[in-house]
Amino acid sequence: MAEKRLQVLNRDAIKYIAMLTMLLNHIAHVFLERGTPLYEIFEDIGFFTAPVMCFFLVEGYTYTHSKKGYGLRLMLFAALSQIPFQLAFGYSTLNMIYTLLCCFLILVIMEKVSSPFLCRGLILLLILATVNGDWAVVAPILTILLANDWGDRKMMARDFGLTYFLFALLNMQSYMNGEPGNWTLYAVIHALLSGLGVLAAAVATLVLYNGERAEHGRTFSKWFFYLFYPGHLLILYLIKISLHNI
Repeated sequence: MAEKRLQVLNRDAIKYIAMLTMLLNHIAHVFLERGTPLYEIFEDIGFFTAPVMCFFLVEGYTYTHSKKGYGLRLMLFAALSQIPFQLAFGYSTLNMIYTLLCCFLILVIMEKVSSPFLCRGLILLLILATVNGDWAVVAPILTILLANDWGDRKMMARDFGLTYFLFALLNMQSYMNGEPGNWTLYAVIHALLSGLGVLAAAVATLVLYNGERAEHGRTFSKWFFYLFYPGHLLILYLIKISLHNI
């Protein structure tokens, strides 16, 4: 009963929270100076979003009425989001929906390919295909872990924990300032803090999520979640160039 009382968030509520945290992360990357306290806070808060997306991707794949339609939507919005993504951030990596598309294809292979050797080979290729994408490697690995352990909350909690340490480990390099004697502790602390969003995602999806959707506005929410990604990136870019022209 105590566990049920904690389940206060439906799927749409968690997704709206994830959109807000993603927005804060992107505001940091577009407008704030790297290394400042506000930048670090906004960036780390935003790391909540991708693990939530992976969780709901696995859930959506399990329950969707049309896996083909699901995959085509991801493909469409990955393509639509790439130019706004590059304009907003100024670099040529591929966007998060592209990474989710790779994760979706991994789920298809896990379901459809019976040969273990071929299955593992194709999955490895798709993991490598995310190397130039947002949340490279980490997102597909979390997706695979959750898909294998779906329905077992203890195992899924372990999956989030493993992802936390993997994410922190991969992030550590970006926090190194190359000064012998003091960079190690700095890098470790910041890397561990950067992964707190992953743990928050675990709490939201495994403890607070009630397994339901919002009663009203489901169609609106479904498309809003897709449109928000390229839309907010484009708006951030337009604000950025407007500020530069002042």
